[in-house]
Amino acid sequence: MSAKILDGKLIAQQMRAEIKQGVDELKPRGVTPGLGVLLVGDNPASRSYVTAKEKACAEAGMYSEEIRLPATATKEEILAVVRGFNANPKIHGILVQLPLPDSKMEQAVIEAIDPAKDVDGFHPVSVGKMMLGLPTYLPCTPHGILHILKRSGYSTDGAHVVVVGRSNIVGRPLVNMLSLKNALGNATVTMCHTRTKDVGLHTRQADIIIAAAGKPKTITADMVREGAVVIDVGVNRVNDPATKTGYRLVGDVDYGPVAEKAAAITPVPGGVGPMTITMLLFNTLESARRTVGA
Repeated sequence: MSAKILDGKLIAQQMRAEIKQGVDELKPRGVTPGLGVLLVGDNPASRSYVTAKEKACAEAGMYSEEIRLPATATKEEILAVVRGFNANPKIHGILVQLPLPDSKMEQAVIEAIDPAKDVDGFHPVSVGKMMLGLPTYLPCTPHGILHILKRSGYSTDGAHVVVVGRSNIVGRPLVNMLSLKNALGNATVTMCHTRTKDVGLHTRQADIIIAAAGKPKTITADMVREGAVVIDVGVNRVNDPATKTGYRLVGDVDYGPVAEKAAAITPVPGGVGPMTITMLLFNTLESARRTVGA
């Protein structure tokens, strides 16, 4: 068996075209969806990610406003920017790029965001509503994963899904979202993590495996049953002298051997990654629609 490649880039393009149409429909009503972005410090990866998000906003016809603060910014300076975005009617979604230089500030900064503009889905109010299955902004990466599955024709309804990883950003939200009684859920879900004694015992029973552990080759071919669907969330840098940069990006899955057994698999890069920014735009559009009751 040679796995079908689940093309996150293509699905993201399709969704962004739908989002742009939604933006165009709002503009005659006097509303342009707006994203406020705060970048603290000069982390190259964060800077690159923020630039990509702003480019995506422009392509969708959205308004974006970026504020950059030095790594030495105080908690009060950061909170002042968040409060400014909260009060700005042109801003429908707020993105504080994480990690912050001082990680101890992060929870207070997240909680300062108006839940009505929490398009990252990290505010405790958003998390609580997600847990209860109430309307809210869903975390972008988990939400994107569910759309990859749905739009590729792989139903989670009644499926056994094994999630490997328990981060607050991917693993734990995914477990909850997959278990909810709705079109993107209805799965039987198993969570594995660093204290799971035999991860393979669980993954070999899975219809769908979602690897979000942050470690290369967490999922190897002997851990996957024939015909399973494998979603690789990992983005890991490994040394490779044969490349110009001296490194290459790999996921959490041992891609080649696993692809020989799986029915479908996401590549790294080009799988889950493009969907994260897409779902941020999706949430920002939804926030703007709510302001006009659309």
